[in-house]
Amino acid sequence: MASSPDSSKSTKVGRYNSYVRRVNSTKLPNTSSIIFFLFVLLILVSLYALSASSFNGGSWNNQIRLSAAPRRPNGMSVLVTGAAGFIGSHCSLALKKRGDGVLGLDNFNSYYDPSLKRARQDLLSKHRILIVEGDLNDASLLATLFHVVSFSHVLHLAAQAGVRYAMQNPLSYVSSNIAGFVNLLEASKNAHPQPSIVWASSSSVYGLNTLNPFSELHPTDHPASLYAATKKAGEAIAHSYNHIYGLSLTGLRFFTVYGPWGRPDMAYFFFTKSILQGKPIHVYQTLDGNEVARDFTYIDDIVKGCLGALDTAEKSTGTSAQKRGPAQLRLYNLGNTSPVPVGKLVSILETLLKVKAKKHVIKMPPNGDVPFTHANVSFAARDFGYKPTTDLTTGLTKFVHWYAAYYGPRLGLEKDKHSDLV
Repeated sequence: MASSPDSSKSTKVGRYNSYVRRVNSTKLPNTSSIIFFLFVLLILVSLYALSASSFNGGSWNNQIRLSAAPRRPNGMSVLVTGAAGFIGSHCSLALKKRGDGVLGLDNFNSYYDPSLKRARQDLLSKHRILIVEGDLNDASLLATLFHVVSFSHVLHLAAQAGVRYAMQNPLSYVSSNIAGFVNLLEASKNAHPQPSIVWASSSSVYGLNTLNPFSELHPTDHPASLYAATKKAGEAIAHSYNHIYGLSLTGLRFFTVYGPWGRPDMAYFFFTKSILQGKPIHVYQTLDGNEVARDFTYIDDIVKGCLGALDTAEKSTGTSAQKRGPAQLRLYNLGNTSPVPVGKLVSILETLLKVKAKKHVIKMPPNGDVPFTHANVSFAARDFGYKPTTDLTTGLTKFVHWYAAYYGPRLGLEKDKHSDLV
């Protein structure tokens, strides 16, 4: 018997409503699951972001601030570039020991053995000095550092060093000594407040100058190497940033710095290594047969000069790249004032090492070296009491003791208990 039309319609409506209820009852748990999943995901993402901020931002920033914070009243907060280098590591430690805040910056390049730079870094870390690994040409990194810390001073010692290496890799000198310096000056000029800057020029700027002793008043228009030319360019660039932006800038012309933790590319260092290994060394003479001489300056005297320059540096006068008045601009020689023939250096090393050197005396090649350096330091003496006190024999004795302790040759020398950095 067939059902009535009304009954059939009612049955279909009932089936449809039942289907809708099943569908809705199925969707609700899925929707709830999705909402719950999104909620959990949001929490996880937030926790990760917080953790990342703490690790890469907050904690890193705190480490930087802690290292750069002075511990003495009216102490400095100093950014030291090239802090893992020879002069930079010594200056960083001297500043920290007297209560100034120090933050280092270094790119740990491979110009010479990076493990020596890492050893210096380890030494500084024991004194709670942080070295940020980065390059001067990383403008964003510099901007970040100047944002995190209001540095009162910058001690700019980072550079591509070495006279002879410029013939092999000239662009590294342009990148570091010119472009890198400009990047640092850009970050400094935009800082608020602007820091006072002390930076490393070089005695190499005197080039082929024949006037002795070398004075800051002498012309420096004839550099003998690309390295010297980049340092001369740095002095001109410093003048322009001082004139336009009111940056306080002091350039220091270092004269043949030596001592413990020194650079392996320097003559006293590789002479020591070669003498101990029984290898020959080349001792240069000028083309007319005269001995080559250098104004060898011990690292402790250089450190005193750097700190003296920092202590007497006036404040920059600009604010956020706007000059407000004339700013200090200075150049100083830092040397020992007593040139010593390289042959005499070798004789002292022979005595200290108790080994006779295998010397090959040859004419100086045209590689950018100059035959003679001699510093007049009267301006540095007048303005911040610079007075070198270490003669070459005393300084080399300390270097040889350090070398024996660090490299472990069997020299019969006791570890230097009075090492300058330990």
